[in-house]
Amino acid sequence: MQPHITVITLTVRDLNAAFEFYHYGLGLPSQGIIGTEFEYGAVAFFELQQGLKLALWPQASLSHDTGLTAAAFCAAQMSLGHNVARPAEVDQLMLQAKRAGAKEIKPVQPTFYGGYAGYFQDLDGHLWEIAYNPCFP
Repeated sequence: MQPHITVITLTVRDLNAAFEFYHYGLGLPSQGIIGTEFEYGAVAFFELQQGLKLALWPQASLSHDTGLTAAAFCAAQMSLGHNVARPAEVDQLMLQAKRAGAKEIKPVQPTFYGGYAGYFQDLDGHLWEIAYNPCFP
């Protein structure tokens, strides 16, 4: 079986605020929040690339769907990477994220591998790396 990941779901405390951050703040394309007619169905999808979507879903909805209780969040458990074609794009995206309300965790700077990268947290603490990597296609 070949892996085929199609959706990355981030749980959020406030779906409307998270939608505003990703759609208007970062400029990710979306059709908006859907599923509001269902008690645990409201979700927002963002097209990342062909066949891959980012979903924002309230924490209470994921807890309801899985039967698991939400645990304490630790940002150091995972990060999402946004690789770009040029170092200037790293600076541009970091500035865009901060203007949208992101918290800069590690300022953009040269990396040990000859790239250029920095980290920010979104409104819910999810960790994102923005990186230029000359070795990455």
